[in-house]
Amino acid sequence: MTLAELRGALRDALLQASDTGGDSAHGLAHVERVWLHARTIAHGEGMAPSRVLLAAVYLHDLVHLPKDHPKRAQAAMLSATAAGPLMDALGMTRAEIAAARHAIEAHSFSGGTEPQTPEAQVLRDADRLEALGAVGIARCFAVSGALGRPLFDEEDPFARNRTPDDTRFALDHFAVKLLRLPETFLTATGRKLAEDRAAAMRRYLDDLAGELGAPPPNW
Repeated sequence: MTLAELRGALRDALLQASDTGGDSAHGLAHVERVWLHARTIAHGEGMAPSRVLLAAVYLHDLVHLPKDHPKRAQAAMLSATAAGPLMDALGMTRAEIAAARHAIEAHSFSGGTEPQTPEAQVLRDADRLEALGAVGIARCFAVSGALGRPLFDEEDPFARNRTPDDTRFALDHFAVKLLRLPETFLTATGRKLAEDRAAAMRRYLDDLAGELGAPPPNW
């Protein structure tokens, strides 16, 4: 099976098996963008995109749990477990399946598994890149809206006189997590892309501060 054929089969399998619960930030479009990022990062690092990387990308969110779900930290492990039989049915070898499962387990911010292979490093960087830049802004507000969280604290939008709390306000997620992501990237290519996208997010925050008549944040 060629890479293109495997991609089509994985896409079909994902559509049949995945349930994002209406989460627009974690559907097929997200996966397709992560694959684009993964190829860009892999080429930048001198790697050829492999069957392992392809499968790991398409199945990394196979089991999706909302951010406020009590088992959210286990989602990557559950996805890796569920991905095994799908990859086996598509004719992938045991070694490929094991490598892809590791990459899936290690991509999560909250799962605690460190990437041990180039494919795992590329997937983690590619997935985190989705949280930054213009798409990252859109996804942040989409997820927060689905959870019923206000855009920002009307009295103190940039948390100058309080501790940022992204369980209460969408904008606080920029300070708590998003703008800190570039320093966690594992590849030089991914880190450069992340820094560029973080800069775009800071420009957005400056524009937002101007519209609100508030000093820009120092996040």
